[in-house]
Amino acid sequence: MAGERQARLADRIRVILAERLEKGLRDPRLGFVTITDVRVSGDLQHASVFYTVLGTEEERVASGAALTSATGMLRSEVGRQLSTRLVPTLEFIPDALPENADHISALLRQAQEHDAQVAKLASSASHAGDADPYVHDDED
Repeated sequence: MAGERQARLADRIRVILAERLEKGLRDPRLGFVTITDVRVSGDLQHASVFYTVLGTEEERVASGAALTSATGMLRSEVGRQLSTRLVPTLEFIPDALPENADHISALLRQAQEHDAQVAKLASSASHAGDADPYVHDDED
């Protein structure tokens, strides 16, 4: 039951924050932020909010600072829309998923290019030595 309640609360917080961020904050540092996940502690007092930012490293850092400075206002918004006695504290954590995915894509691209080079070399290669390298009895 408690796990179900945590999951429902986490999902509700995710929706509230996503809707609020869609409207925008009065902070020019905030870029295109997506809330990827929310995890609520077992006692329902703390919510870890995972997010991604589309853009450069500077935009990610600036958006993180904007979220941190807006944490109080966002928590108030969550409290207003939730029907719970206590409103969990919010902690914004950058989600490394896109960076990892970009890195994996780059590695796969490199592997594909390397495979193509090997295949090209193999197509024009010939065997070293004779076509039949084995010694036969009729040879002296």
